[in-house]
Amino acid sequence: MTKTSSLLLAALVASSMFTATVSADAKKGQKYYLKKLKACKKDGLKNGALFAVKHTRAEWETLKADDALMTEWKALCPSGVKKFDKMKEKHVTDFYDFVHKYASDGDIPSCG
Repeated sequence: MTKTSSLLLAALVASSMFTATVSADAKKGQKYYLKKLKACKKDGLKNGALFAVKHTRAEWETLKADDALMTEWKALCPSGVKKFDKMKEKHVTDFYDFVHKYASDGDIPSCG
């Protein structure tokens, strides 16, 4: 009985660690856009939704696979280049989740 309990506990701990490491969040990406990328308004992007709909989900996935996300983001928002250069890896992941979730063929965000 204790062996079964130990295995169950180990599986529970392992699964909780896995969920903690996969913690990219579209909401955090949206907050990043609202806080840090206000300069994109100068480029005609009034809100994050307009930024995200520049591509479909498949196109965003391709850009990520080709390591071209940052290049494309800078091309879409030249006024925010300095902010993109300062992005930490966790922000890149969250922001990617945001643009992927709210792509032109994706969900509609509740606000900017």
